[in-house]
Amino acid sequence: MGGCFSKPKPVELKIEVVLPEKERGKEELSASGKSSPRAYQGNGTARHFHAEERLPAPHPYPGTQDCVEAAVCHVKDLENGQMREVELGWGKVLLVKDNGEFHALGHKCPHYGAPLVKGVLSRGRVRCPWHGACFNISTGDLEDFPGLDSLHKFQVKIEKEKVYIRASKQALQLQRRTKMMAKCISPSAGHSGSTNVLIVGAGAAGLVCAETLRQEGFSDRIVLCTLDRHLPYDRPKLSKSLDAQPEQLALRPKEFFRAYGIEVLTEAQVITVDVRNKKVVFKDGFKLEYSKLLLAPGSSPKTLSCKGKEVENVFTIRTPEDANRIVRLARGRNAVVVGAGFLGMEVAAYLTEKAHSVSVVELEETPFRKFLGERVGRALMKMFENNHVKFYMQTEVLELRAQEGKLKEVVLKSSKVIRADVCVVGIGAVPATGFLRQSGVTLDSRGFIPVNKMMQTNVPGVFAAGDAVTFPLAWRNNRKVNIPHWQMAHAQGRVAAQNMLAQEAEMSTVPYLWTAMFGKSLRYAGYGEGFDDVIIQGGLEELKFVAFYTKGDEVTAVASMNYDPIVSKVAEVLASGRTIRKREVETGDMSWITGKGS
Repeated sequence: MGGCFSKPKPVELKIEVVLPEKERGKEELSASGKSSPRAYQGNGTARHFHAEERLPAPHPYPGTQDCVEAAVCHVKDLENGQMREVELGWGKVLLVKDNGEFHALGHKCPHYGAPLVKGVLSRGRVRCPWHGACFNISTGDLEDFPGLDSLHKFQVKIEKEKVYIRASKQALQLQRRTKMMAKCISPSAGHSGSTNVLIVGAGAAGLVCAETLRQEGFSDRIVLCTLDRHLPYDRPKLSKSLDAQPEQLALRPKEFFRAYGIEVLTEAQVITVDVRNKKVVFKDGFKLEYSKLLLAPGSSPKTLSCKGKEVENVFTIRTPEDANRIVRLARGRNAVVVGAGFLGMEVAAYLTEKAHSVSVVELEETPFRKFLGERVGRALMKMFENNHVKFYMQTEVLELRAQEGKLKEVVLKSSKVIRADVCVVGIGAVPATGFLRQSGVTLDSRGFIPVNKMMQTNVPGVFAAGDAVTFPLAWRNNRKVNIPHWQMAHAQGRVAAQNMLAQEAEMSTVPYLWTAMFGKSLRYAGYGEGFDDVIIQGGLEELKFVAFYTKGDEVTAVASMNYDPIVSKVAEVLASGRTIRKREVETGDMSWITGKGS
């Protein structure tokens, strides 16, 4: 596939893609049907686009001086189902042997740079050990999330029992490949009051929807609108590194949106949606008509309703500005975090190095109790206490007291009084769907948007994705659930885009999430809500463990620390459709799951 060898395969077509300066790389179109003409509805008229029409003319092979080629091992060095990281002059390559065939790919996950050799190889794909993204070993394409980019695929040949890899130096250094995308050829861009696709919300779901449409050859107008003042950014990082600046968090550079004609309206609040006339109205009076709509508004953080809630220096975290302000105010001062869920605990962990004191207030008796159970919660709580975090459990805030308008003390219902210069509230969130109340789009009693497996709402042509939806979870008997994970939002945005193009895609992703505190990561896969037992292997005290969450005789979720790639392995088993029985994990014999093969 690398296009560097002298003998071309007849079915391959080499195309140079114009990518933003930073991401410039090369990608091939194989005869998998991606380069065949496709028809899309564009403002009511079917248009055909050929690969050649939307991209510069095919350019057969790059200059050989850009390439590096070397023998990396003997054919017998790798067993089937084995992966190895090999050196190739300018960088490393992941070499995979599967069903007797060798494949060579980029070795780092484009999401956060995890070494894929430590991941899980199964069913023709490799799954990242850190956050569960999956890549097809034959193409390098991203098949499951998080992250936006794919891997480079390098050419392999076998000569005299030796395995040779040939790759472009640029691809070796880049370690990521942006899938080929169509450009916008719609003349109305930037002026008219109508768009083909309107996406409300520019988190992971909104961005992946827009990118997927372009990857699938859609070349009409796409407008992405957001309440934020920034282009789409990595929101999960906000609570893990509160100092991060917006430009460090950006998921794509400004040039990317320009290059592919994805228009982003920032600080744009939709106040009404009229599904009968396919029109939305913004707060400033601007009206926009659409033919397809994605609702991905995310959620709004819950706030305290106690006495003194309006005093200064009490925050929820929604934007980089919120996070940066909290760190500034907490330096050398007293910080109080309300809520011992993921967001609250990540913030507390981050502030321990910065603040004079950090206290956590929580209604439950242990942190993460509903999600991770009593024992895991207690082990994590001990880690925090060892880092001088003080806990006030089974109580809540009664009053926030101020001095000259600024927070001075937090008074608890247990009558304790905590000194506080800054307070961070992480007590959950509600779907940000108030603007849909009169729209005709169905909302459930809690304000979530119910969708089917194709992410369609009750209104034809209107899709929804991300934290604000409930959807049927395929591998849990289509139970309607809300899963506000970053990775799920990516997957739902993709499925919504595919169905806007009538591809009949369905949600099948296994939920995967992670948290990072004091330099340690906890990973989690599955859907454990309502678990009735937790089976723990390894040592909780030394935080090297795996916890299996069960309901009846079935394993529904898994969490681990310092036990990679077990969570990715379980995610892969669940994704394959296999049920894991409680008795399989009770014995402590994990060979069935930790074995290298699939």
